[in-house]
Amino acid sequence: MPADSTSTAASDAPPVPVTGWGRTSPTAARLIRPRTYEEAAAAVRACGARGGIARGLGRAYGDAAQNAGGAVLDMTGLDRVHAIDADGGTVLCDAGVSLHRLMQALLALGWFVPVTPGTRHVTVGGAIGADIHGKNHHVSGSFTRHVLALELLTADGEIRTVSRGTPLFDATAGGMGLTGVVLAATVRLQPVETSLMSVDTERAKDLDDLMARLTATDHRCRYSVAWIDLLARGTSLGRSVLTRGDHAPVDALPTRARRDPLAYRPVRFPAAPSFVPEGLLGRTTVGLFNELWYRKAPRARAGELQTLSAFFHPLDGVPHWNRLYGRGGFVQYQFVVGYGQEGALRRIVSRISRRRCPSFLAVLKRFGEGDPGWLSFPMPGWTLALDLPANLPGLGAFLDELDEEVAAAGGRVYLAKDARLRPELLAAMYPRLDEFRALRAELDPAGVFTSDLSRRLGL
Repeated sequence: MPADSTSTAASDAPPVPVTGWGRTSPTAARLIRPRTYEEAAAAVRACGARGGIARGLGRAYGDAAQNAGGAVLDMTGLDRVHAIDADGGTVLCDAGVSLHRLMQALLALGWFVPVTPGTRHVTVGGAIGADIHGKNHHVSGSFTRHVLALELLTADGEIRTVSRGTPLFDATAGGMGLTGVVLAATVRLQPVETSLMSVDTERAKDLDDLMARLTATDHRCRYSVAWIDLLARGTSLGRSVLTRGDHAPVDALPTRARRDPLAYRPVRFPAAPSFVPEGLLGRTTVGLFNELWYRKAPRARAGELQTLSAFFHPLDGVPHWNRLYGRGGFVQYQFVVGYGQEGALRRIVSRISRRRCPSFLAVLKRFGEGDPGWLSFPMPGWTLALDLPANLPGLGAFLDELDEEVAAAGGRVYLAKDARLRPELLAAMYPRLDEFRALRAELDPAGVFTSDLSRRLGL
């Protein structure tokens, strides 16, 4: 089986298969697991001709944390929380610390991570390398907006303190680990009174209805996201369930919950089986799920209390849920198009619907102002993320066509989820690509830091 984050101490270890969370395109690499900064520096020096790339908990969907024939540095051995400033609201921690671990440490003190994606099982280093975003981007931006400084191990073996506003910081934020290995970071936190969320849920009858609701009310909510039925057609095209929320204050809790308002106890269900029949998440099953999910959602409900894990990370409750797509794995496709390009979004949703693409997990969100990372994904506009079984006939050619439509609309795809983008579209999607390449050439002329993603796209 492909490795998720296998522990390896020696640089001469035999290669093992490594893949992303989508479980497509595994390649073999030597896995090295440093436990100190000195071991990390030694691992970088020992990468060899094929170079190396840092890896966290293996939740990048594509090939960003793979390195065929080279080394992969499993950074989860560097997992110390060095200092929490409970008055000022900052934390200094190693790059291998997971957001889950931070939540455990911070919530009891009345603090929460500033940005979390759909899983808490990502490391701080991975959050910086992919410049992750969450349901609150329209308010809070992406993760690196809240990073005050970081420690970066560069190709020359130096450990540099990198501050916000510098070219190296902006190249590292969203730079997919290609400027160096993040060793530690200081992160600004979000204050909270409780570990519960106050959640409003409503249905939207179609895509235009959904966009109108989001445009009119997003500024009132810290978090918002819409599950979208990409199999719906006709007058129901893009029908959705819109969920919005904020951290619940203490006075919103029932009396019993006020005794321990910051309790954090994520629910864990049995893991997905190691073998799942191919086609389990096909058009029939996904179509049935979508119908039931839309029908069971309330037309309008306000102020429901939900746990953090239920609101932010429902799939984390099922370990190895990615196995549900079978051995062929799945492709997670996410793009963004700017405000004013709603026509492009409608055309893409319509094309997906007409092709009857069975997307079990499809979400639409609004992005706020972009962050300064040269390869950061978010930009002001609409972002749609969907999953598709990798073995769908003609999927590659179909997604190529969507890429071209996204690029023509001035949009981009998310590199942390990509495993198939054609390199000739990259410059159109990321206008600061040449600056990124120039800084990399200056900082790492021998190409010490490399990955399957960087080779495929010429990064």
